[in-house]
Amino acid sequence: MRRSFYEFLMTLRNADSVEPEAEFANNAFHDTSFPKQEQNYQKLSEYLELNAGYLPSMTIFDEAFQKYQEIDKK
Repeated sequence: MRRSFYEFLMTLRNADSVEPEAEFANNAFHDTSFPKQEQNYQKLSEYLELNAGYLPSMTIFDEAFQKYQEIDKK
C-alpha cells in the first residue's frame, strides 16, 4: 500500500532545521486539519492554498510532492 503524502512529509521533520521543507513538515505536524490520508496532488494543493498560512510558497509543496512521487516509485 502506498503511503500518504503526510506520512512522507513527516520524514522531513526536523525541529532544528531552517530548510523550507523541514519547516513545512513541522508546521503540517501541528495542523490538526491536514488531510493525513491523502495522496492526490490536486486535493492536497487545494487544501494548502486555502488553509495553510504557514506555507510561504506553494513551490515548497510542489518540490516536496515531487520527492514523494520519486521515492514512492522505488
